[in-house]
Amino acid sequence: MRRLRIALLLAALGVNHAQAGMFDDEEARRQIVDLRIKTEARAEQMARAQLELQALIQRQADEIAHLRGQVETLSYELETAKKRQQDFYLDLDSRLRRFETPAGSGAGATSGTAATPTVDTASEEQEYEAALGHFKAGRYKEAAAAFAAFVQKYPAGSLAPNAQYWLGNAWYAQRNCTKAIEAQSVVTTKYADNPKAADAWLAIATCQKELGNPTGAKRSLETVIHGFPGTPAAETAQQRLKK
Repeated sequence: MRRLRIALLLAALGVNHAQAGMFDDEEARRQIVDLRIKTEARAEQMARAQLELQALIQRQADEIAHLRGQVETLSYELETAKKRQQDFYLDLDSRLRRFETPAGSGAGATSGTAATPTVDTASEEQEYEAALGHFKAGRYKEAAAAFAAFVQKYPAGSLAPNAQYWLGNAWYAQRNCTKAIEAQSVVTTKYADNPKAADAWLAIATCQKELGNPTGAKRSLETVIHGFPGTPAAETAQQRLKK
């Protein structure tokens, strides 16, 4: 009888242990399933975030490409505008020089003493055109050197104001606003009564603005308006002040 009781007790303990083991296996499986669900959810979330990041990067790349295209377009338009302005001033320069030719330049035929100035004037014209040719061809460094040599050689010549003005433009074309202002300032002081002085003030104002000196640029434009009223340069200055 005692042995039977012990056997039953051991059997009961075995059943309980088997049930406990079974419950432990089910809990482990449940945790594995939960972990799998959480892992899958996290992976899905990361995949979705990655897709959103890729979409954001693509949008930014598209925006950058669009902006780059706008910059290139604006740069082209700016260069085109500068070229048109350059061509305009070159043409204007040629037209003005027809009226600025000294009246005595043709007097060499009447007397032997007047022959030398005629030769000098012709040489001056030739050297001026050579310097201007460098500028037209985009050889701005050579143009600056040629115009500097010209104004030094012919400081009182009829073309000296023009040459000094184009010297400033040659420096500006090389993106050297400091030297451009220095050259144009000679036009506005030494040749203050010459028509080129108004254009020189406009060029100075452009450089002052690019150098971050809007106050100085405004003063230069006002100088054009008050000092050269009724001229195309004054009209240009007024339009710039309105912007």
